[in-house]
Amino acid sequence: MKKKMTEAEKREARWAYLFVAPTIIGLLILNFYPIFNTVYQSFCKTGDFGKGNVFVGLANYSKVLAAGETWQSLWNTIKYALIEVPFGIVIALILAVLLNKKIAGRSFYRTIFFLPMVCAPAAVAMVWKWLYNTQFGLLNNIFHSKIAWISDPKIAWISIGIIGVWSIIGYNMVLFISGLQEIPGDYYEAASIDGANGLRQFFSITVPLLSPTTFFIVQTRIIGALTIFDLMFMVMDKTNVALPKVQSIVYLFYQYSFTNGNKGYGATIVMVLLVFIMALTWILQQAEKKIVYHA
Repeated sequence: MKKKMTEAEKREARWAYLFVAPTIIGLLILNFYPIFNTVYQSFCKTGDFGKGNVFVGLANYSKVLAAGETWQSLWNTIKYALIEVPFGIVIALILAVLLNKKIAGRSFYRTIFFLPMVCAPAAVAMVWKWLYNTQFGLLNNIFHSKIAWISDPKIAWISIGIIGVWSIIGYNMVLFISGLQEIPGDYYEAASIDGANGLRQFFSITVPLLSPTTFFIVQTRIIGALTIFDLMFMVMDKTNVALPKVQSIVYLFYQYSFTNGNKGYGATIVMVLLVFIMALTWILQQAEKKIVYHA
């Protein structure tokens, strides 16, 4: 038999609901409603002057899946992820191992590498656009060249990927340092007694015991890379001839939803990306069972 709540318990419960209400309301308004609204709009055609929706069923999906720009944008996004994720993780891991040791100025170096994470994206974009400028950019002045870093379709996506790697190294590094500090020092002492050098200890102790942290970073950075928008939007001008070969699928969604005013078509693009990310996440979750070492 369920025990009846006392007046004090009821009063405590009311206060508890009152305190969590802002968070619940915020989630409903800012998260759950947009999700369901996006799903609904993907089955609709935006009405005249951007108002009202006309239900068109799967028409948007057939158009999006048949459009070459959809697959080109998705491929552009995947290429960006292939640069940002592995290089951002490997470089961050090396830095984390070095900065986890007792060296002079360790806190200073950690701060320097983390600074890109706290810089405004607009400021980052302006600096890198200057570095990449064909005529008076710093890189071309150093190399005495006239390379079109962000306007040549063949290399523009690599240039954008480099910015992504530079921007995310600090975040990945902090997570790796946190994971490294959870590894007991006894393992390294025992390995040293057995004659294992630093490189052997890294691959036999650090990498396996750091695999849960590594997997978390890989999964979150893949999702982050596949949803990249602000960097490309601010670095690549609309008149840039390399834009079709660089724009991400979220950039394509922005164009249709907010530039062209076709929110139904834009919502469909987002749904295609969502399904792709969900499928990729499922594959990663299955792989976790085989490649992640849990001590």
